[in-house]
Amino acid sequence: MADLESAKGHDIDVKHPTIEASSTQVSGELPEVGQLESYHVDKNLEKTLLRKLDIHVLPLLAIMYLFNSIDKSNLGNAKTDGLEEDLHFVGNQYNILMSIFYVPFVLTGPAMNMLTKKFGAKYILPSAMLIFGGMAMISAATTNFGGLVTTRWFLGMAESGFYPGVIFYLTTFYKRSELAGRLSIYYAASEIASAFTGLIAYGVFQIDGALQGWQYLFLVEGSLTVAAGIVALFVLPKSSATAYFLTEEEKKLAYHRMAFDSSTVVDAKFSFRQAIKVFRQDKLWPFYMMIGFGVGVPLFSVSNFLPQIVERLGYNTVKTNLYTVAPTIVGSVFLVCVAFSSDHFGDRAIHLAVCLMITCVGFIVLACIDVANNVGVGYFCCFLLCCGGYITSPLLSTWYNNNTLDENQRAILTPVLVASANAMGLVSSNIFREQDAPDYTLACIISACFGAAGSLLTLGVGFYMKMDNRKRNKAQGVNIKAVDVSTAELQNGQKDPNWRWMGGIP
Repeated sequence: MADLESAKGHDIDVKHPTIEASSTQVSGELPEVGQLESYHVDKNLEKTLLRKLDIHVLPLLAIMYLFNSIDKSNLGNAKTDGLEEDLHFVGNQYNILMSIFYVPFVLTGPAMNMLTKKFGAKYILPSAMLIFGGMAMISAATTNFGGLVTTRWFLGMAESGFYPGVIFYLTTFYKRSELAGRLSIYYAASEIASAFTGLIAYGVFQIDGALQGWQYLFLVEGSLTVAAGIVALFVLPKSSATAYFLTEEEKKLAYHRMAFDSSTVVDAKFSFRQAIKVFRQDKLWPFYMMIGFGVGVPLFSVSNFLPQIVERLGYNTVKTNLYTVAPTIVGSVFLVCVAFSSDHFGDRAIHLAVCLMITCVGFIVLACIDVANNVGVGYFCCFLLCCGGYITSPLLSTWYNNNTLDENQRAILTPVLVASANAMGLVSSNIFREQDAPDYTLACIISACFGAAGSLLTLGVGFYMKMDNRKRNKAQGVNIKAVDVSTAELQNGQKDPNWRWMGGIP
């Protein structure tokens, strides 16, 4: 590895590289791998670049994900307005309906993200929005259980690659040390969507028309998603190298940032063979998957059943939907604060473990108290669930993306791990059983146990990273961290002597 200290402060003449999106064709002279560390970064220019990315990329993605999440989570609100009675559900058909969504949502995610890598997020993500927005609107026309199952199936297929696709897309714009904060802003839109769903449901359910309130809900929210998808198709940039809002100098700096602290090869050509090597080369992916199980159950329990949990407080349909707003907003603010704290301290493990335990405590209290006679405590627990639960998914996603430097491998590992965590939606949708209403004690206990197990696994992986980094430093006689080593130098990944894990216990 080039001497880090001697490299700092020296300028080199680097011509602007013109990079074609999703291609390895590059014109111009790129900095050599060994020169990347001595490339002079203009801090003011970098601040301008980040500000432009934050203005042009993040808000658009956040709005897109907001509508994605609205269409995914509106079933709980529809249930409170008599969906089951109008479509003549019997037994546990509502739980089956919730479960059906997650089958294609889990199975088709990796394939969708492969398409995102090959053809570009600019085209795949808006196209997915048009499909799942259309499916949400068609749901308003269903007249029985079978019809709604069909629309939810195709809705799950269209949405399956959206979240991992956006994660991969963001890793091509932001450095590893910037990813959690930015991903949290995007992800917060998902949770705020829950609040908006509650507010929209509150307003829509006041409509006195020819249709049922839940039908108006599907039509309004689906049409908004379709409109947003059309706008995104024209506005979303292909990559930082072709972004219409960046100057030539900013594009050059954007390339350097990705080469130094994100990818081994920037804009690597799609290769499925190279992508699947991650399951042989990455020794920790099974542990990330198990942590995802611990994250998924409590997270989906909160996301899908918060209206039912709030309903335990004894409010009517309108107030139940309205009272989901405050915990969601507070949880979203907490999400962003914790994520930026994680970026600042360079820690993922402790932040993730603590947040999982916060959610665990909330579920334990709900399982142990009589909510009807302790309304204040019960409502406070809803805040604990949202504050601890919402941040866990973006933190975990950031963690394994920080330690997966090959773009092709990121493109397949992310949807596989997201899909495995999403599979826990099958668990959460079946533990909130009708016969356990309104207390759902068993569901709260199971969700708490998964959260506690995930927290312990997280600490174990974080401790392993800390010890392995210490071992590598001792062997080389140095004291460096992951951010001190250019990712372009780490072509051999975790086998490279200069490899350092990112996000373990400090």
